[in-house]
Amino acid sequence: MDLYCVMGNPVEHSRSPRIHARFAELCGRQQMEYGRRLIPLGAFAEGIAAFRGEAAERGDVARGCNITVPFKFEAAALAQHTSERALLAQAVNTLRFDADGGIHADNTDGIGLVNDIVRNAGVPLEGKALLLIGAGGAAAGVLGPLLDAGASRVVVANRTVDKAVELVRRHAAVALRHGASLEAWALDEVPGAFDVVVNATASSLAGDAVPVKASVLREGGLAVDMMYGPAAAGFMAWAQAHGAVARDGLGMLVEQAAESFEIWRGVRPPSAQVLAEIRAELK
Repeated sequence: MDLYCVMGNPVEHSRSPRIHARFAELCGRQQMEYGRRLIPLGAFAEGIAAFRGEAAERGDVARGCNITVPFKFEAAALAQHTSERALLAQAVNTLRFDADGGIHADNTDGIGLVNDIVRNAGVPLEGKALLLIGAGGAAAGVLGPLLDAGASRVVVANRTVDKAVELVRRHAAVALRHGASLEAWALDEVPGAFDVVVNATASSLAGDAVPVKASVLREGGLAVDMMYGPAAAGFMAWAQAHGAVARDGLGMLVEQAAESFEIWRGVRPPSAQVLAEIRAELK
């Protein structure tokens, strides 16, 4: 049996096992098992070693894992091989354990978000003005792919402006390559309105007020919270009340999982079908 899991703290809320089980079923890859592993803070490397060791004791093989908060930065340090997008993000959400014993690290969050916006929501990013709220690990994981998708103006807004400035500096070459404007602003000073607004902060999870003014929303524009379920309800209600089309992060979750599945198994699962099924289950 090929073993996979999602590692985090907390992790009990994760829908990744359900998503990957369905991917495996639809792709005829039943000889795999995907679970959750709660990892104590400060013990991530030990958690990886335990997962691989326990699999071997069972006569199975640990093939990879997804990483959620707060271990995305620690995961990057364990890898012998790291994708370009993960290097740029300086954060990792996918590890693949190769046959030679090495670990390959990647970050599928950004391409997952882009695929959900473009394919599932039907909103092309080419030539659009985009506001990214937050400059932490979640924002770092998606900024590069958003620029690669063709957004013409991207603003990173954060409570601590220096963090936004650093994130912008790290992505300056990507913006230049695509001819995009890339700016850093304080949350309460963001100028203009945007076609797409992405909330990459923990404000929804904490139940806090939306950290930017409503004038950043363009009438009929798209507002995406990277959280999903009840955690995204406040941001979505705010966006709808000010004339935007609101979307939660469930589609991003499914799409980033599909990218991880392809890295591990070499086949692309039917993500749109699984997203529709998961949304139906949550109603």
